[in-house]
Amino acid sequence: MSDLSGVKALVFDVFGTVVDWRTSLINDFTKWGETRGIKADWIALVDGWRAVYAASMDEVRKNPQNGYVILDVLHRRSLEKLVAQFDIKGLTEADLQHLTLGWHRLHGWPDSVAGLTRLKTKYIISPLSNGNVALLTNMAKFAGLPWDLVMSAELFEHYKPDPETYLGAAKLLCLPPEQVMMVAAHNYDLKHAQRHGLKTAFVARPAEYGPLQKYDFEATGEWDIVAKDFGEIATRMGC
Repeated sequence: MSDLSGVKALVFDVFGTVVDWRTSLINDFTKWGETRGIKADWIALVDGWRAVYAASMDEVRKNPQNGYVILDVLHRRSLEKLVAQFDIKGLTEADLQHLTLGWHRLHGWPDSVAGLTRLKTKYIISPLSNGNVALLTNMAKFAGLPWDLVMSAELFEHYKPDPETYLGAAKLLCLPPEQVMMVAAHNYDLKHAQRHGLKTAFVARPAEYGPLQKYDFEATGEWDIVAKDFGEIATRMGC
């Protein structure tokens, strides 16, 4: 058993860990497309959009001379390419903006709000996400996520898993890394957080990618907590 008595704050990966991005976007776009009379394979669009997520951030890393680019802008660039690829016709500028902001309108997993609310009674809770500040703030309002503050890769101008994100979060909280716990449904995220001294909690989200899920069905590292949902994390943390 890890000694977690010193933990003062929990920071959360958001896409996939706190919110069900895939189901949220597919349902949102399907309903919206029907009202607009726009036919498209929304499932393929959503899956294709997420598939280029990591590569879009890598482009920012590889081209520091161009400066940091927030996720909303990366999402929009990727969307324009996918709309052309899938030959989706009739989209206006307002439509493209509405679809891009779909990432601001994501619903939490069934246990997310209740589990976060319990953890908030004893700990500082915050996202530590690649989403930009506006995206994460709007999402919190939409989904009722009870964050104490919003920490984003945008604040550090580095995307996870760059060390500046994990260490930057601890620095902003005026805490040593070992007093901060990273919560994620992705083993690679926890691996990097642990490498930089943070405590770690894994929660499996086996439906994140629907039938396309290939990994993260279970914990693959020596994490401080492995739980089935946020409620179990709250119990383990004494809330």
